[in-house]
Amino acid sequence: MVSDTAAVDGVGGLGPGGRPSRWASLHATGGTSGTYDRRGAAAAPGSVGERYERRFAELAAAGMNVHGEAALCAALVPPGGRILDAGCGTGRVAIRLAELGYACTGVDVDPSMLARARAASDAVSWVLADLADLADLGGQFDLVVAAGNVIPLLAEGSEARVVRALAERVRPGGLLVAGFGLDSAHLPLPQAPFGLAEYDSWCAQAGLALERRLATWEGAPSAPGDGYAVSIHGRR
Repeated sequence: MVSDTAAVDGVGGLGPGGRPSRWASLHATGGTSGTYDRRGAAAAPGSVGERYERRFAELAAAGMNVHGEAALCAALVPPGGRILDAGCGTGRVAIRLAELGYACTGVDVDPSMLARARAASDAVSWVLADLADLADLGGQFDLVVAAGNVIPLLAEGSEARVVRALAERVRPGGLLVAGFGLDSAHLPLPQAPFGLAEYDSWCAQAGLALERRLATWEGAPSAPGDGYAVSIHGRR
């Protein structure tokens, strides 16, 4: 499974003082040609959406499981439930969940990502929006998923606001599921910008309580020193 390399989208908004997202800054270091992917590795020319669609297609062709996030979400919510893929990128997670019988909405701030998602499936409702402002999304969801490194690559200082915006889209009894790296080996950053204690605090401030924490999307139990975590918070 490619937990630490999953799509990390919907992170292009500005933080306090007009600071760009860490994701935007990461791409700026690669120049206008987009020569770096979201782990900082060399990437082929083309739009962000084209490169990421190609990358996951190559991983799938090599026999890697690229649907671990969708499988975990499907184990948490029965078919027919409403799921929001926050930072959906090219739509890999949302499309798979739609195939499994879920009513899915994918939201991302990157038009090139959404263009690929829309071309790949019309079974998902695709929305261009910043994760910090989802007021116009409408309604609440049984599960909101932020796969990959969406949260760590937000603009510095915007994390609590984005978590609150995501939590507002979680219905009573629903879940927020987020997976992200905790060290430089699992992030395209020199160090993690925050830890699990801070993330749990933002969730608590938004009315969510931690229900379970895993080390992988396949369900491996978490342990001290893990470089990656999947956190499941619920609105009770």
